[in-house]
Amino acid sequence: MRGAGARLLLLAAAGCAAAGCGGREPKRRAAAAPVSGEAPLSRFELVFEREVAGNLDLYLIPAGGGPERRLTDAPGEDGLARWRPDGERILFTSLRNGNYQLYEVDPATGKQRRFRTNSATEYQADYSPDGKSVAFLTNLNGPERLVIQDLATGALRELVNHGEGVIFGNPHWSPDGRQITFSSNHRIGHQIYVVDVATGAQRRISPVTSGGCEPHFSRDGKKVVYVSRRHLGSESRLVEHDLASDEERELVSWPALNYDPVYSPDGSELAFASKITGEYQVYRQRLADGKAWRVTFGPGPARYPDYRPSR
Repeated sequence: MRGAGARLLLLAAAGCAAAGCGGREPKRRAAAAPVSGEAPLSRFELVFEREVAGNLDLYLIPAGGGPERRLTDAPGEDGLARWRPDGERILFTSLRNGNYQLYEVDPATGKQRRFRTNSATEYQADYSPDGKSVAFLTNLNGPERLVIQDLATGALRELVNHGEGVIFGNPHWSPDGRQITFSSNHRIGHQIYVVDVATGAQRRISPVTSGGCEPHFSRDGKKVVYVSRRHLGSESRLVEHDLASDEERELVSWPALNYDPVYSPDGSELAFASKITGEYQVYRQRLADGKAWRVTFGPGPARYPDYRPSR
């Protein structure tokens, strides 16, 4: 990955080196995307990040189709976007002021505001389902760790600290707000964990031999989808882990690097980014029958989609 967006995209899959997801991408011949003709109209807007002329910004695909709409145009990188539960704001990471910090944008007006202000690296944030808290990664006054901020009081609570030199990734709340899934290269390479928000108790759910990154809860909270890329190969799979049985199944196994999975609000489909054509673009895949459609067609690579919540 090259250009301005490469640094943020590397952070998105950070540290997945040993039995994980990141590292140098091997050269390979682009394959034809296994898509299923013209995509049915989506009921949900999608926000995603696209790199154009070396600059990474946020874009929207409207519900019901239509042209992509650019949301940000700051000279620094803007990416890793997540919708607020009410669908009225988008929280994202930006490098516009020299270090990665969190910002919000109103998709209707384009108005933006800084979420926090300090000299630390703070990024990869996710709202709690009730909209009262935000989980994110920070190295403020210590090593990188997973914290929760109460939006009413501003109070910050450390939830997971794996010590110096550890790289975390992509925290995401369960629908009931009781758990957060995340990745960490703590001890045994980059793995997927689930932590209890009330007690801080953690458990690893990814197999030691394969690891993973970029986890995301299903809409019923019973499963976690994540990226599995064994031995830094030229392909990665999107795997769904059942939290009750620990059984796993492949959702996407295209012969390419496949990343950034997220379930639609109704749980009927998955949006993700794939390099199947040689450049990352965003796709939708229906879970009932595995049919998939490409949904981004503008210039430059596109990644990290997130569906606007149902309102």
